[in-house]
Amino acid sequence: MLLALLAGSYGVRMALMEDARWLALCGDDPGLLGCRLRDMLGLAIHLRVAGWLGLGGALLAFAWPGRFGWWLAVLALLFAVPALVLYNATLAAFALVIAGLRLVR
Repeated sequence: MLLALLAGSYGVRMALMEDARWLALCGDDPGLLGCRLRDMLGLAIHLRVAGWLGLGGALLAFAWPGRFGWWLAVLALLFAVPALVLYNATLAAFALVIAGLRLVR
């Protein structure tokens, strides 16, 4: 599951964020759905949304006992892996380590 999430995140990064064709398309018609998605994803990357959600979820999971804490750690991984790929490696690395430690605890 994590490998599929990693591959999908790289697909979004390469197809939507780093493809030069979007510059020409969004310059001509910024109202396209792809351009709006690219803008929203760029804002989320700039604000480090996925990294903060992953880190916050991992810290909560580490403190929460039982099954619910385990599921929080899984949810934190679902935010941390895309954050790692989408230019937010610092927060995502901490979230991955903390969530991984919680999963093996």
